[in-house]
Amino acid sequence: MRRRSFITLLGGAVAWPVGARGQPPDRVRRIGWLHFFPESDPGSQVHAAAFRQGMEKLGWSVGRNLAIDYRWGAFNAERARVIAADLLKLDPDVIVSGGTPGALAFQQTTRTVPVVFAVVTEPVTQGIVQSLAHPGGNMTGFSYVEPSIGAKWVELLKAIAPPITRVALIFNPDASPQSRLFYQSMETVAPTLAVQPVMAPVRVTSDIEQTAATIAREPGGGLIISTDAFLYTNRRLIMELAAHHRLPAIYGILGTAAEGGLIYYGVDVVDQFRRAAGYVDRILRGAKPADLPVQLPTKFSLTINAKTAKALDLTVPDRLLVAADEVTE
Repeated sequence: MRRRSFITLLGGAVAWPVGARGQPPDRVRRIGWLHFFPESDPGSQVHAAAFRQGMEKLGWSVGRNLAIDYRWGAFNAERARVIAADLLKLDPDVIVSGGTPGALAFQQTTRTVPVVFAVVTEPVTQGIVQSLAHPGGNMTGFSYVEPSIGAKWVELLKAIAPPITRVALIFNPDASPQSRLFYQSMETVAPTLAVQPVMAPVRVTSDIEQTAATIAREPGGGLIISTDAFLYTNRRLIMELAAHHRLPAIYGILGTAAEGGLIYYGVDVVDQFRRAAGYVDRILRGAKPADLPVQLPTKFSLTINAKTAKALDLTVPDRLLVAADEVTE
């Protein structure tokens, strides 16, 4: 079952006529690419391909008038700073930065090189840009989930697993500092759903194992898996622990429901990297990042794994089945 809903928020996609831009210059322009996943991860290659395809549609092709220097695995602040410094040495014309750690690293290391970011939560609150409408400085891009998604995760998990009374937000503070904002919105909705939120920061796999075991000691436990690269890397362990302890879990990590997770809700990340090409194109033609508004997400996805629900003795409500973009049998 598939349905796609498009939600246009303040600062939605900006369109401009292709013909008005003219042809790109023939001289080779250099793009620096920083990504939060390892190069070997399939998701990394999908995101990179979406960006290249977007550039090709705008007249830019690698080997003719475009070169891309790829760097991968910027999953926390320390690695992001090292990789950012390495890319800046290559004198790129524009940088494409995926993830909050990377955006923060460039915000701290350059005020001159244009940066187009994607998958960054609350760029204003985190000091990356001055405002969504007027970013200022050398950075702009595509904002990721807003803090209110924390409340949405709790609501969806309670809807599919009504017995839960306690939910732990699992996140890596170094990979996703924005997760504390998600927790705040969880706290606002929790009383109305008779759910107790628990903040569960993790830094190593043993922390994940201990958190799952602790939440499972009493009936009514559930897990919320936040949006960060550390958890993405360890997603299979998390799904195994959730199954072993019979814990209903909702994931903010794309693809997890198809891999065996109970439910996924989040932003279409591939779409953000595809749209980033449009901003890179405009900057290469002379636009200033300060004049390009930060775009809010326009595509969200809800995926439910019916097989996992059945294994947990859960009945998926009809309203969730109707709302889902995909139900994996």
